[in-house]
Amino acid sequence: MNLIVFFCGIVKNTRLYMGKKWLLFFGLISFGCAYGQNPIGLPNIISYSRNDYNAGLQNRGIAQDKNGILYFANSEGLLSFDGTYWKLYPLPNKTIVRSVAVGTDDKIYVGGQNEMGYFAPDKNGILVYTTLKTLLPYAISATKDIWNIVSYRGQMFFRSQGHIFIFDEKKLTHYEPVSQWQFLAACNNRLFAQDGKNGLYEFIKGKWSPVKINNAYPKSLSITSMLALNRDSILIATLKNGIFILSNQKLSVFNFIGGNPFENQLLLCARLMDDHTIAIGTQMSGLYIIDEKGRVIENLTRKEGLQNNTVLALFSDKDHNLWMGLDDGVDYNAYNTAIKHIYPEKLNEGTGYSARLFNHTLYIGTSNWLYALPVDSSKDLSTVKGTFKPVENTKGPAWGLFDIDNNLLLAHHDGAFLVKGDKAIPINTSFGYWGFTPENNRSSSNTLFAGNYEGIDVIRHSAHSFTSEGNIKFNESARYVIIENGIAWVSHNYKGIFKIDLHSPANPATRLYTEKDGLPSDLKNRLFTIKNRMVAATEKGIYEYNAKTDRFEPSAYFKPVFQQKDLRYLREDSRGNIWFIEGKALGVVDYSGTSPRLIYFPELTGQLVSDFENIYPLDEENIFVGAEKGFYHINYRQYKTSKSPVSVLVRLVKASGDADRILNGGYSSSQGSAINQLSSQQNSLHFEYSAPSYQKQSNIAYSHFLRGFDKEWSGWSNRTEKDYTNLPHGHYTFQVRARGNLGDKSAITSYSFIVLPPWYKTSWAYVFYGFLFMAFNYLFYRLLQRKFAKQRQIYKEEEKRLKYLHQLEMDRSEKEIIALKNEKLESEILGKNSELAAVAMNLLQKGELLAKIKEELVQLRKDTNDLPSEELKKLIRILNQESKVDKDWEQFVTYFDNTHSDFLRTLKKTHPLLSPHELKLCAYLRMNLSSKEIAQLLNISVRGVEISRYRLRKKLKLPTEVNLYNYFTDFSMSEKEKTA
Repeated sequence: MNLIVFFCGIVKNTRLYMGKKWLLFFGLISFGCAYGQNPIGLPNIISYSRNDYNAGLQNRGIAQDKNGILYFANSEGLLSFDGTYWKLYPLPNKTIVRSVAVGTDDKIYVGGQNEMGYFAPDKNGILVYTTLKTLLPYAISATKDIWNIVSYRGQMFFRSQGHIFIFDEKKLTHYEPVSQWQFLAACNNRLFAQDGKNGLYEFIKGKWSPVKINNAYPKSLSITSMLALNRDSILIATLKNGIFILSNQKLSVFNFIGGNPFENQLLLCARLMDDHTIAIGTQMSGLYIIDEKGRVIENLTRKEGLQNNTVLALFSDKDHNLWMGLDDGVDYNAYNTAIKHIYPEKLNEGTGYSARLFNHTLYIGTSNWLYALPVDSSKDLSTVKGTFKPVENTKGPAWGLFDIDNNLLLAHHDGAFLVKGDKAIPINTSFGYWGFTPENNRSSSNTLFAGNYEGIDVIRHSAHSFTSEGNIKFNESARYVIIENGIAWVSHNYKGIFKIDLHSPANPATRLYTEKDGLPSDLKNRLFTIKNRMVAATEKGIYEYNAKTDRFEPSAYFKPVFQQKDLRYLREDSRGNIWFIEGKALGVVDYSGTSPRLIYFPELTGQLVSDFENIYPLDEENIFVGAEKGFYHINYRQYKTSKSPVSVLVRLVKASGDADRILNGGYSSSQGSAINQLSSQQNSLHFEYSAPSYQKQSNIAYSHFLRGFDKEWSGWSNRTEKDYTNLPHGHYTFQVRARGNLGDKSAITSYSFIVLPPWYKTSWAYVFYGFLFMAFNYLFYRLLQRKFAKQRQIYKEEEKRLKYLHQLEMDRSEKEIIALKNEKLESEILGKNSELAAVAMNLLQKGELLAKIKEELVQLRKDTNDLPSEELKKLIRILNQESKVDKDWEQFVTYFDNTHSDFLRTLKKTHPLLSPHELKLCAYLRMNLSSKEIAQLLNISVRGVEISRYRLRKKLKLPTEVNLYNYFTDFSMSEKEKTA
């Protein structure tokens, strides 16, 4: 076909094509029949709907920065994704973002409707938009839509239909087209643009120059992509005219093997996936992947898992996996993955139960049918192209496929079958069958024990003939059967494990082993042969039968590897590796190294078939795992070696407290020298982190550590956020690391911050506290001084008081002693006074007697003259001598003063006017004699005594109320004190 005629025909029929979508639809159907099939193994397509990323429908451009973060030109703004978190950044005018590119300066340049500029992180890693419209001249302030952005030799090029703008640091330069600019791209270190009228231009030395093409071509064709196939060849994808090769200044049609798949199709975008593979996005036919030789590798549409069939943008990330910006959503195709999905059915509804490669045919048993596909010599069977076809007579669940002596047997819901090619021949259809076990586990044995819904069937075979002999007398479902030395072991899903003696098939001895016999439970015990051992996979690890004790025990051989894992399924491959299913997770114990290595496949967690698990490890490149829909295919050799570096980013640091504050928005590659300082009210922090390893996202586990608070690293988990509340003041560094399921760890990413102390714990506060403490100490010192002085004064006063009291006490004691002495003296005086009174009375009586004798003698002398006068005179003279009272008084005074401390002498000295008579009266009063006794001593009447008392008071100047005895007693005491 002539190239010009071809292009013109296509262009001429564009309106017809655009107006009649049904024609396109039927064209696509016819294409699907004409251009072969996809590989049977398709990478998982992960779909992100607008409900996932909370933004607009369309995504027209995709870019990736050096940290691995992806950016999408979304209809509501710039959309970013790090594998965990989606973030939307609207433009100032809230318009559609039509293009996005990451510059060499790490800025994210965007173009929208009448808007262009860039996002760049501020000092806190928060994306901030800067418009470039302010650099435009006034005459072209309106830029319309910016459809393409290209980074070329350190400059950023923006394309609208009316201008191409070049941004160089702070300057914008613009170029106008001949008609309108329709395309802009960099390829092979060259920059190209398409003018709607004059065709292809190249930017050379600051000018746009037409590209010289020697052969004729329609210059009005609409280019959508330009890709460098090699140094001299460029692939050009056009909207309506297919694909071309520009080489050596010649444009030629790209040749496809088997015919052009893009007739009557719109090609919206194209992308190199590697050196030999090209992805092409279409308007209504989804995604095509072709190689450089023109072979269609696969075509992904909604049937294969795309959200819709319009692919607006394509991007191959750092791991060579494909991102698709769709008309409604974003899809991710893990093209470079070692795990692929096999759907044997067109509607992808069947659950995968069994798989087997037999005679160059791959058989897949599902819940609906047994399917067969002839395969070539490909090492990786997932790359085989073709269509699975159902095997005749196998409608319904195909539970198991078994290669017995080069015969393929099918355990089916409807019975036991022998599979020959595309047909299944019944062996026994009485009931459903679970599987076939050769006698003594030898595949060449002529006797098979077939576990079925009702027990165990004995099947004999010779050559290619199989005959059922009927069930052994054992009426239980026998899904897991092991035959050892004439003993059949059968595990029941909820009863335990049966031991059946096959030596008497008609009436076999049966014993049931339950929890009482060593099993951890009666439930979910399943029997397998691993490492030539019969083992029971249980909810608490692997158990083995001990014949000596006739009990089941935890396996000492397998326990170091499996511990007490909840095991649902076990399968040993040809290399001795043990594949297992733990709960809903798939794993393998790899024995290829010096020690067993446990590897999990998080990509498949939750995707497997519960209670009907199946693993078929054909070889290292082909591991088949039954799934809820179809089968998963694992290229284990590729999986083990597909180690790509894992990195982790801190995507958000937010402080909360009295007010929320974003400390780091997650777009800074490093924190820099500045460390955020937080007030004590903002001491609760929220961290978000992610590893932008999109293919391994489900495999990534994280561990974190807050230096200054945590004591050790946290355990590994898939959580991508961490909160710390009420942190005390101090310097902290948050550290996070990531780890893949193969043990590859990332470098540690850190973020440091300081929680400031509250105002009352700041340095100034402590200085103030120091001054306050010193002032307090000084005041306290002064107070103590005052207190001590006061206490000293009080002490002195107390001492004085005590001395006074002591003195008083001493005085009191002395007084008491004196009083006692006085009392004693008084008593002595009283005694003396009594004696003196007695003496005085004696003297008085004596004087009276002598006076009376004298009177009698005188009278006798007068009356008689008989007595001799001389003798009478002598007697009278003697009596006169005895009557000398004064001499006796003086003796009394002397004796009295000795007794009463010179009372009379002192009294006389004090009162010299007292007469002897009055002194006598004083002496008698001091002796406390009564008036009658004094009258007798003074030889006067009692009245005379009273008169004498009165006169004495007058001389002593004493009032009448003063008792004379008391007065003389006090006088005597005072004189004693004076003397003392």
